[in-house]
Amino acid sequence: MSIGNSPEDDRPSIEDDRSSNEDDQPSIGSALQQARIAAGLTVDEVSSSTRVRIPIVQAIEQDDFSRCGGDVYARGHIRTVARAVGLDPEPLVAQYDADHGGRPSPTPAAPLFEAERIRPEPRRPNWTAAMVAAIVAVIGFVGFTLFSGEDGGKGSNVAEGSASEQKPSPADPSTSKPVPPKPDPSDSAIAAVPKDKVTVKLSALDDKSWISAKSHNGKLLFDGLLLKGESKTFQDDERVDLILGNAGAIELFVNGKKVEDQFEAGQVERLSYTKGDPEVG
Repeated sequence: MSIGNSPEDDRPSIEDDRSSNEDDQPSIGSALQQARIAAGLTVDEVSSSTRVRIPIVQAIEQDDFSRCGGDVYARGHIRTVARAVGLDPEPLVAQYDADHGGRPSPTPAAPLFEAERIRPEPRRPNWTAAMVAAIVAVIGFVGFTLFSGEDGGKGSNVAEGSASEQKPSPADPSTSKPVPPKPDPSDSAIAAVPKDKVTVKLSALDDKSWISAKSHNGKLLFDGLLLKGESKTFQDDERVDLILGNAGAIELFVNGKKVEDQFEAGQVERLSYTKGDPEVG
């Protein structure tokens, strides 16, 4: 009597099912390329709408992220290209994090201006020093009168009379005027910004960031990499248009006031600012 294999032996194992599902899931580059083709877009059109250079778009579609300049920029490019071709970027970013060691640590909050953080105390009149100086003057005058005059009694009277005339009253408000407090440095800095222009200041705090700035008539003011610790200031009569390649690394001041928007590391932002308060145009 022979013992044959049971029907259960022919069932695929759980490991085989998992391996099959993983093989069926397209890579990030394949998913972006298929979505682009389905949307009827060329690589040139995607590059033009996202401002991501053509070689980088082609490399991403081949799952080559070495030309992105690091994980932060790679995540930002994936988000931008995915939105351009009509895909939800979050699953692709999560897949990238899983393949490259997890999500990078968030950028710490940008610090305030030193002028706003350290405010000098207003000066007050130094009454103690004035009183000490007056007392020293009186004692010196009395001693000089006592020892220089031949008649000690007369000298004492003169000294006492002189002391009563020369001793100032520290409580008299008409003799001293308090020094007015200095204006707040942060208010002075805001007042110094011309109100008839748009003034935008960008500072790279903890990481580098690619930025592009244009005037209201489309003139290119700057297009390049802002390294860590560097700052750029732009002005225009009507509007300044910005593109931030790594918005989480940028501290932004518009018309003398800090923009409190919380941008993420690797996030690509397109912003426009006009005169007045720093509201996105």
